[in-house]
Amino acid sequence: MRSFGTIDLLSFATAFQYTILLVILALIVGAPLALGFAMLRVSRFAPLRWVSAAFLQVMQGVPLLALLMFVYFALPTFLGIRLPPLLAVTAAFTLYTAVFLGEIWRGGIEAVKRTQWEAAACLGLSGWQQFSRVIAPQALKIALPASVGFLVQLIKGTSLAAIVGFIELTRAGQLSAAATLQPLLVYSIIAGIYFAVCFPLTQLSRRLEARLNGAR
Repeated sequence: MRSFGTIDLLSFATAFQYTILLVILALIVGAPLALGFAMLRVSRFAPLRWVSAAFLQVMQGVPLLALLMFVYFALPTFLGIRLPPLLAVTAAFTLYTAVFLGEIWRGGIEAVKRTQWEAAACLGLSGWQQFSRVIAPQALKIALPASVGFLVQLIKGTSLAAIVGFIELTRAGQLSAAATLQPLLVYSIIAGIYFAVCFPLTQLSRRLEARLNGAR
């Protein structure tokens, strides 16, 4: 046992960098997939809508913790290789991000009135031009508050990566609490860090919702 000190604070700072890295990787890889899922969900081809809807419903019904356990423990068994913790948790959070952001963005696209598509078509725009120039900007305004709200959930959800040994902020707190036997102090600091990051994003989401809803 040792006393809580600077070394613990430094470990928290380092681990927090991995937390942010995990969030960034999940967004970079998951966002394009989310857009693809959203487009499939609003496709005019009914089988694509049905298949994508079924897949998203299944994935949304799987707890994030179970998804992490599957990717880290079960998937390597099927592939015959051992995935590094960073790769495993990134894959799990990427899928989680794609599924939930895809539904948020699908809702934003469907919230745009059908007459907007028709007006864009009357201008002679192609299907992609209709979406990128007319529909997407409006859908973005609608979906942006919920997307920021999901970012808060994603940041908090990274704490589950500790279950597979990935050393992010929560895991660093666990190690520090075990070494110092001061869990109240350690987890109060960890909670404070999460609050300092998530609270401004929550307020931003509320402001965006009020501003963008008022502009519509």
